[in-house]
Amino acid sequence: MEHATIVIQAPASKSQSHRALIAAALAEGTSELTSVLKSQDLERTRDCLTALGADITEQGNSLTVRGLGGGHPLADRVELRVGESGTTCRLIIGVAAAFPGTVRVSGEGRMHDRPVSDLTDALKAFGAEFLFEEIPGNPPLIMTSPGIPGGETAVSLEQSSQYLSGLLLGAPLGREQVRITVTGNKVVSWPYVALTLAMMEEFGIPVLVEELHGSRWVAADWKAMTSILPGRVRFTVEPGTYRSRAHRVEADWSNTSYFVAAGAIGPEPVNILGVNPNSLQGDRAIVDIAKEMGARVEWSDNGLTVSPGLLTGCTLDMGDCPDLVPTVATMACFAQGQTTIRGVAHLRIKESDRLEGVAGELRKTGAAVSTFADGMTITPTAMPAGQALNIRTHDDHRMAMSMSLLELGGVAVHLDNPGCVAKSFPGFWQEWERVRENMKIKS
Repeated sequence: MEHATIVIQAPASKSQSHRALIAAALAEGTSELTSVLKSQDLERTRDCLTALGADITEQGNSLTVRGLGGGHPLADRVELRVGESGTTCRLIIGVAAAFPGTVRVSGEGRMHDRPVSDLTDALKAFGAEFLFEEIPGNPPLIMTSPGIPGGETAVSLEQSSQYLSGLLLGAPLGREQVRITVTGNKVVSWPYVALTLAMMEEFGIPVLVEELHGSRWVAADWKAMTSILPGRVRFTVEPGTYRSRAHRVEADWSNTSYFVAAGAIGPEPVNILGVNPNSLQGDRAIVDIAKEMGARVEWSDNGLTVSPGLLTGCTLDMGDCPDLVPTVATMACFAQGQTTIRGVAHLRIKESDRLEGVAGELRKTGAAVSTFADGMTITPTAMPAGQALNIRTHDDHRMAMSMSLLELGGVAVHLDNPGCVAKSFPGFWQEWERVRENMKIKS
């Protein structure tokens, strides 16, 4: 019996929502933002911006943001509670440094185990001082900043590109020109920096990006850059004021990945509406990965349709799209042959240790999964159809959503905390029910 193609509406981008909220909150005037993702992480960013003085009101599918027009001195110590949102934490520290005064940044869950020392070290060059209340280099922390006077600093992006994004977002509020050089041995998640640069440009803040050619710094087109080399790229931001505007957040490729994978695994095609084929989001790579593994992919006026194919394992460097690793690792359990994922050592400091967490849960299917310093290898076996698997989410939203894909192999998946998806995709289970209904899976 044939089934109709499953139709899914892609949710709004979490990464763009964070950046649009911050740019609008720092802008002079009032901005109208539509399709901002409603999730726990975005609530934390919104709360932090409100604590700094922005006025944000919600009506239907839009947010009206009356911006600050710059970084004003803080009369009292401001509490910035970031919850479990690593994005909020890293971006808001860089932004708050532009406000002369003292802020306290605290989190929940594993947030106090997630380092930010590369960012705080970079901010010390601007005169910021830090008191770490528990673990040196980690939240909770108290930052006392003179504002951003201008000048030069350097930051390593080996753990997260969000350190640079935070510095860039706060830089226009500096009193003089700010120049940031990238150090370290490698750069992870470069596409997220491109998202930051695009949002800043849209809100009226251009950033000069230069590459080192011999002994000369030469202006580069950041929109054409797919990666950067530490020590050979720098960013220059002049003092300026973000300009208010209307902005519509595009769809989220990270959260779309589960439905791309569902179409690839089968048995029925999945049609995803609202995604941008030309997006700067790094997680758009899920389309290319699905094709490389053997799925059929088609773009049309009706969005993206992914149809099942004979999947085969492959070797992937996923340093630019680490949030896709749980999805791709689960897809690998449905493929023929071995899949190796590399370049994602920084997954060990996410909401959970996503390398060991994913490996441990996927072993419950009978697959052989081994981990190494910056990745994992998955050797699949026959899916244990008809069995029930008790899956630990490790309170990690991406673990919960990716492990649900095992249901497509006839496995009954029992998650210990299905509600953790509210962190990034509160509507996931409603959309996933469309997959279940079409494929006759009992929830």
